[in-house]
Amino acid sequence: MKKLFGTDGIRGVANKYPMTPFLAMKTGMALAFFMKQQKSHFSSIVIGKDTRVSGDMLEAALSAGISSMGVNVLCAGVIPTPAVAFFVPMIKKAGAGIVISPSHNAYYENGIKIFNASGYKLKDDEEKIIEDLILNHDLNSNDYFNKIMESENNHSNTGRISSLSYAHEKYAEFLKNLFRSELSSSAESELFGAGSKLSVAESESPVSFQKLKLVVDCSNGAASEIAPLIFTGDLFDSEFIFNSPDGRNINENCGSQYTKTLGKLVVKHNADVGFAFDGDADRLIALDENAEEITGDRILAICANHAKKRGELKNNIVVSTVMSNIGLSKALESLGIDHVTTDVGDREVLQKMQETGAVMGGEDSGHMIFSDCHTTGDGILTALKLIIVMLDTGKKISELASIMTVYPQILMNVEVDPSKPDFMKIKEIADEICAVENELEKQGRVLVRYSGTQPLLRVMVEGPDKTLIEQYCKRICSTIKTKI
Repeated sequence: MKKLFGTDGIRGVANKYPMTPFLAMKTGMALAFFMKQQKSHFSSIVIGKDTRVSGDMLEAALSAGISSMGVNVLCAGVIPTPAVAFFVPMIKKAGAGIVISPSHNAYYENGIKIFNASGYKLKDDEEKIIEDLILNHDLNSNDYFNKIMESENNHSNTGRISSLSYAHEKYAEFLKNLFRSELSSSAESELFGAGSKLSVAESESPVSFQKLKLVVDCSNGAASEIAPLIFTGDLFDSEFIFNSPDGRNINENCGSQYTKTLGKLVVKHNADVGFAFDGDADRLIALDENAEEITGDRILAICANHAKKRGELKNNIVVSTVMSNIGLSKALESLGIDHVTTDVGDREVLQKMQETGAVMGGEDSGHMIFSDCHTTGDGILTALKLIIVMLDTGKKISELASIMTVYPQILMNVEVDPSKPDFMKIKEIADEICAVENELEKQGRVLVRYSGTQPLLRVMVEGPDKTLIEQYCKRICSTIKTKI
């Protein structure tokens, strides 16, 4: 069982174990050593970070560890997580990428996410090897460290630390090129003018388009600098909010976890859509013109329906997690689209997508993966995908989102013993869960699972009546509290 790596890298309160400079340095050393064993001809590792104040400290520690192993460090600065995944396979002899961010968490926390040479997050077995190197080997000892260095004859051959020039501009260009290539000819003509040399598909029903009016919440995070390079005035009428990071205001009453302010501005300025990113911009929550939230499940339904109509939904499959709303399954069924579910976490989603040949998957939290475009979730890419659907169809996002009915969902947490016993082997708990499932029949569902990072048992109940499912959820939680 892993002790450092959770469902998405290493996380914790900054400057407290495990998010200390010392452990970050050891992580850099361990990753560099591991990558040398996997890819002998690599020479550099890319590092990116979000805007929180502890990012500089951890970047310096990681860089020191990596460079001490004779590997170069390319610092991309403050940049979205998916940008690091993009750059690693693009840069000659880059062997891995690191993102310093705990996504949507508070400023005083931080995290370390790792991508391999192909731009994919590490697998469980790879994380276990790196974790073993960090925890069970003294990488600074004469016996271990010197053995490595002697084998390469590089006692004095430390790596260099340098900046990755124009990272924001290059990643923005990548996303804008994807956007242009996927627009229908009618949208292209309106946005870019007649005579554009771009090769795009013909629209089924050409309509006249105007610039979309956007309000973009950058969460005082990694999207703050790059979003204005993408949602530009030549393409959109955009207003940017929460794009003045100070190291401590990231995710503070803003972003994908808090859309109240965004919603007010969308209505006030009569905007077509609002976009809210999280701290490292790999998630998106959209708001329609009435300020109603469009979360990941409905984004999946919208994009899958559009892709199928365009003949671009490979294998006719959409992947989501077991936490997805039951309304998504019903919507996809009505559209004739196969729905495959997997465990929680974007890595689990991607793995199932690769197994099934799907090109679209995600989580209701707003972490969307379009594997025909990118190797990982990207909030800005997801926003552009939604804009493409709006432009191609000429429909408001509220109308597009009506394709899926969101069932009421109640989620409660119960603190349990850290040993996490098998609750389904406790008769009273299993019987209570079964009783609720029988009462719901096929109009809802129950999901009980352990948290991947905390000693919590998460109880989720869905159904058509919010008051009733809340009662069901409390019944199950009460039984758990008395038996575990």
